[in-house]
Amino acid sequence: MGRGKIVIRRIDNSTSRQVTFSKRRNGLLKKAKELAILCDAEAGVIIFSSTGKLYEYSNTSMKSVIERYNKTKEENHQLETPTSEVRFWQREAAMLRQQLQNLQENHRQMMGEELSGLSVKDLQNLENQLETSLRGVRVRKGNLIHQENMDLYKKVYGNRDANGVSRSPLVANSLSINEDLHAPVHLQLSQPQQQNYETSGTTELGLQLHSQ
Repeated sequence: MGRGKIVIRRIDNSTSRQVTFSKRRNGLLKKAKELAILCDAEAGVIIFSSTGKLYEYSNTSMKSVIERYNKTKEENHQLETPTSEVRFWQREAAMLRQQLQNLQENHRQMMGEELSGLSVKDLQNLENQLETSLRGVRVRKGNLIHQENMDLYKKVYGNRDANGVSRSPLVANSLSINEDLHAPVHLQLSQPQQQNYETSGTTELGLQLHSQ
């Protein structure tokens, strides 16, 4: 013979009520655990007995579940209530304005302005920040200058072989391929060549290039 339909109402007998509470509590916690495992859900169950005793279950942590619940409920309430949504964006705008103001104030202090309200410790911290920034700028500048010098050296001297002979295309037209670039070069002014003054009227100076 099957069981009859149970009327959902408060059980008057305290013993029966306690037995039913224990059975259904365990069943509810079991179902919550199964739901969390089978469906990859975040579940949390809180139960207080009639005597005030606490029973709970969560597959993560009860604090995490409650925080997520409060946050989600607040967001949904803000979306449902236009006035609350306006207040939310007003708070966001006020926070962004404050951040902008702080950045502008910090920038002015970096430029040496509006320092009257700073203490000695604040000024020391500001000085340390500037020195750190300056060191970074100098290192970057030094690296760039070094790289530019290396590029210029390669353009002028090119790649040298084992004998120290340059293969640079910039000097190949004026020096022979076996000529040492670092050999001293002497300039000598030759005697002026006599010209027919009747036809020219000018004196030419000869410039000779000698390489040793």
